[in-house]
Amino acid sequence: MADTKGIRINEQIRVREVRLIDEAGEQKGIVPTLEALKMAQEAELDLVEVAPTANPPVCKILDFGKYRFEQEKKLRDSKKNQKVLKLKEIRMQPKIGSGDLDTKAKHVQEFLDEGDKVKVTIRFRGRELAHTELGFDVLNEVLKRLTSAYVVEKPAAMEGKFMSMTIAPKAKN
Repeated sequence: MADTKGIRINEQIRVREVRLIDEAGEQKGIVPTLEALKMAQEAELDLVEVAPTANPPVCKILDFGKYRFEQEKKLRDSKKNQKVLKLKEIRMQPKIGSGDLDTKAKHVQEFLDEGDKVKVTIRFRGRELAHTELGFDVLNEVLKRLTSAYVVEKPAAMEGKFMSMTIAPKAKN
């Protein structure tokens, strides 16, 4: 069989002796590699190196096809359980009305409830740049209107003509 993702099997194992685990899962101790190969062939199974970094390497007698399938299944399951964090952005201006601010805060809340990070950005135009304190007031007002737990990952700061802050949902224990 060809080398599959760095796992050595049967004749590919080129060490003098291995720590052997038989098909029943019992430790057989340190055994010469040729003897371990004979035992695997007698059981009509493969000798698979499961811990190549150990000294001596740990090998198991098992069905390689089944072993590879189980490993791929574990990998798929672990990928399935991962939550991908997305960064959503809400944009507004410093002279936003109260009703619009309510709506934007509600959207921020929805994104946080879904488990996404939110970047709240305020765009300043022309003479509005002289009154950046209005942006801080708007961002603080957004925080006041949030109902669930959150963490301010990046506090309000100016970036050119924009002021932004990043909010993340608080981790559930």
